[in-house]
Amino acid sequence: MSEMNMYVTQQTFDKMREELQKMKSIDRPAASRAIAEAREKGDLKENAEYDAAKEAQGMLEAKIKQHEAAISNAKIVDTSTIDTSKVTILTKVTITNHATKKTITYQLVGEKEADLKAGKISASSPIGRGLLGKKIGEVAEVIAPNGSMKFTIENITI
Repeated sequence: MSEMNMYVTQQTFDKMREELQKMKSIDRPAASRAIAEAREKGDLKENAEYDAAKEAQGMLEAKIKQHEAAISNAKIVDTSTIDTSKVTILTKVTITNHATKKTITYQLVGEKEADLKAGKISASSPIGRGLLGKKIGEVAEVIAPNGSMKFTIENITI
């Protein structure tokens, strides 16, 4: 995981901590029990169940480390202090696509909160990066994997 800051809401930060706590208090002991049960079944050299349990434990430990790193790099953003004069993290921005003339509203969020179906895009995505810092009426040119796109900023809210 990268060493850069990850901006999240308090709600997302709390979910991340709950998930980490669950992995440490429930999933880790369950993995240990699975290894112990497999070990009781005999010769470890030919015990596929033991190998699978050890591998699952290793993947769980890696996931725990990843969550700990994400939590340590998380910066909680207070929505009451957001400046809506320009596009920033956690603002909702209404944009018009120059090519399709379609208007859509996105909320710029951290990577952990991104959910396109809910209208939340990552501020580190190509579109998110292109919109950051823009003001109402400005045109954002975004270089995406499928080519260059232009958007006009129509509105910025919280």
